[in-house]
Amino acid sequence: MRRIIVVGSQGSGKTSLARKLGQKLGLPVVHLDVLYWRPGWKASDTASFRARVTDAIAGDAWIVDGSFSGLGFDLTLARAETLVVIDRPRWLCQWRILLRSAFDRSTSRPDLPEGCPEQFDWKLMREAWRYNSERAPVIEAERMQYGADVPVVRLSSDRDVQDFLDSVSLDQKGS
Repeated sequence: MRRIIVVGSQGSGKTSLARKLGQKLGLPVVHLDVLYWRPGWKASDTASFRARVTDAIAGDAWIVDGSFSGLGFDLTLARAETLVVIDRPRWLCQWRILLRSAFDRSTSRPDLPEGCPEQFDWKLMREAWRYNSERAPVIEAERMQYGADVPVVRLSSDRDVQDFLDSVSLDQKGS
């Protein structure tokens, strides 16, 4: 595995998994939030975001954190070798969002761009709550349209995540 996309609800653990995979496989991690958001949580225009994504995935090996379906998922899916879908209970995602918004305010995170501090956001909470009914079907439809042949790994528990991490190796990097 050399080109991996990790998707899931906000608070599902996709950034943590992407970072751990990157460390284990020695691959760069592309955090789509960093490419999309400008200082002060200002959204990028679509054309410039897509250009940044195209540049970020131009190499032969990477891990993408996120989907940004409707804006750039088609670009990453077209080059991906594996799609990892993290499907966690929404109560857990909500809890994790609350914890990080309360305790990570003064820390910098590699998945957030400069000038975009961690903060509590009701919109984010609503999106996470509605992820399975609103976002997941869109992501699946785009997967079928742009990457139906990309193998999918579905993870729904801490044990699944750990087993997946344990199963990947540097030997797979070149496959």
